[in-house]
Amino acid sequence: MLIVDSEKCIGCGVCEENCPFGAIAVVDGCAVVDDGCTLCGSCVETCEVGALHIEGAEKKAQADLEEWSGIWVFAEYRHGRVAPVAYELLGIGRQLADQRGVPLSAVFLGSGIEDQAGLLIAAGADKVFLVDDPFLEDYREDVYGRILVELIREHKPEVVLAGATAIGRSVIPQVATVLGAGLTADCTGLAIREEDGMLLQTRPAFGGNVMATIVCPHSRPQMATVRPKVMVPAEPDPGRSGEVVRVVPAAGVLSSKVEVLGSVQSEQDQVNIQEVEILVSGGRGLESEKGFELIRELADELGGAVAASRAAVDSGWISYPHQVGQTGKTVCPKLYIACGISGAIQHLVGMQSAETIVAINRDENAPIFDIATYSLVGDLFDIVPLLTTRIREGRGR
Repeated sequence: MLIVDSEKCIGCGVCEENCPFGAIAVVDGCAVVDDGCTLCGSCVETCEVGALHIEGAEKKAQADLEEWSGIWVFAEYRHGRVAPVAYELLGIGRQLADQRGVPLSAVFLGSGIEDQAGLLIAAGADKVFLVDDPFLEDYREDVYGRILVELIREHKPEVVLAGATAIGRSVIPQVATVLGAGLTADCTGLAIREEDGMLLQTRPAFGGNVMATIVCPHSRPQMATVRPKVMVPAEPDPGRSGEVVRVVPAAGVLSSKVEVLGSVQSEQDQVNIQEVEILVSGGRGLESEKGFELIRELADELGGAVAASRAAVDSGWISYPHQVGQTGKTVCPKLYIACGISGAIQHLVGMQSAETIVAINRDENAPIFDIATYSLVGDLFDIVPLLTTRIREGRGR
């Protein structure tokens, strides 16, 4: 809650002018806050008389931050295998750990998973905290949360990373709340600040219109969830050696108020644009649902899949599992062909890691061309059929 100290407020109006959401107004010589406040803190920073503060924002500094050391990755396990995002996190985690000169550890929870712990060591982990118990066969947020909290309190890692998946997004905020730690969600970039070793956590903010870099200087661990397909996994090294620490949860930890009746994998998972190497993506420039027939032919010839921008999904031309971007999926194919997509930052953060980007757009000033490997300025309804025909002829069809 944003608190206004009426005794300190001088009614200067600086907070009103600087509020990006128009949530503050000066009434009868004193600032008044309405329900539009998002607690962004802009007004607090600009108030020279200190009349504004966010209740609960003041964090008590840790007694000794030096007690916290090491980089941890929550290695998610689902559908009988280690989730791909775990390997991506171990890739960036290895870089961060080497910069800090500390070990990289993975926390691995599940049932019957001991034989897969070696995969995490091969992917870069120095140590794996293995919690293997039949009760963990089904994911329960309260149980996973308690186990993670106990392990973190005991071993004190300075950084904890997790995937911004359905599981990561549900359990990690709970852990951060219990520990009183800072958490940045949906990160697209991570780095270590050289001068003080702080974790720099970058993510889209204000609807994706800006990229914000966040630090947690006074709390530990520094926690972040990272979108899948943003980080590049390191090449596995089967010859790497590491330590597997088998953890037996304390009495009472393996109890839950949640009863799992069954687990069903959504049919939508069959349209997994995150796992294909070639994507042909359509945007508002396709003009209608019929336009997707055009790019679907090209995708079929290339052996790829169809993706889309949010504008196309919101228009009802294609279903949500195909959506790429901040509010969709993050992809990293070898080839990404963007057809009729202007290149708003919300879309770019979801596909800019593709190895090769081909952009087709009428507007030569479209932002998508700023990151494209190859740019084709023209009418996609002329260019796409020509590409499809050339590829078909090249294969002798």
